[in-house]
Amino acid sequence: MKIAIIGGGSLGLLFSYYLGFQNEVCIYTRTKEQADEITKNGLHLIKDGIALQPLKIAAAGIQDWRGKEQVTIVAVKQYQLSGLMEELKANVEDSILFLQNGYSHIEMISEIQAQNIFVGSVEHGVVRVNDYTVQHNGSGVTRTAVFRGESHLLRELAKNAPADFPVLLEPDYNEMLIKKLVVNAVINPLTSVLQVRNGELVDNPFYFEIFKQLFLECALVLGLDQEEVYLQNLITVCKKTEYNHSSMYKDMENGRPTEIDAILGYLLELSKNKKMKAPLIHNYYHCIKGKEQEREGG
Repeated sequence: MKIAIIGGGSLGLLFSYYLGFQNEVCIYTRTKEQADEITKNGLHLIKDGIALQPLKIAAAGIQDWRGKEQVTIVAVKQYQLSGLMEELKANVEDSILFLQNGYSHIEMISEIQAQNIFVGSVEHGVVRVNDYTVQHNGSGVTRTAVFRGESHLLRELAKNAPADFPVLLEPDYNEMLIKKLVVNAVINPLTSVLQVRNGELVDNPFYFEIFKQLFLECALVLGLDQEEVYLQNLITVCKKTEYNHSSMYKDMENGRPTEIDAILGYLLELSKNKKMKAPLIHNYYHCIKGKEQEREGG
């Protein structure tokens, strides 16, 4: 398949590496300098402490993307998406897959006129090392679903993904994204504020009490049925990624903006619309926003 991947962060590099062996992939980065580094050095991946075979791949600046590939994968952070909307509305002719956390991007992507729009939920642990190197810390799956259109290209993408980088199709995009939203809403802010790895949230009985209470508040705001199913999924993710630092933890550590607005910000707005009190969501949202402002010297 001909695949465009927009974004030179950890997910963009990870997907470019794994999909690049069996497909014709071009990665489009925010800066031409990063594209030049990828062209010069190839993509490098570190897995389980071992540097794997580098991959030569096409790379260009985002300004060169025209949406001519069969599928475009948008792998930027949720807060970066608005800056791409003009290009996405103008250039996509066929199919596009969005890999953002949270839920607030759904309204935004509905404005795009692409024939097929897909959304995804990524369950890998990954950290960018430099402009052309990514560290794969925890293997998982990529869950995908149709937001609008037909699923045939999504099925072809799944078929062309390597066995150790599975792409799965889910029947309901809403349920898939809500399940990931719950995971992000509990694990990301707690690990960032408490400064712990994911596994500590369930291993430490005192942290686990906060973990359960924040989950229950999220479930209440979202109106979830089968709370126990969502809770068990949340605990399973924590255990599977017990040695990992969450993406929000790493963003805070490296001085990058977080996706807190797309995650707890979305839930906070939802609670206000429903006239519900959500004190833990409110407090952890403002803890992260306060840390961001403190870091910026504001």
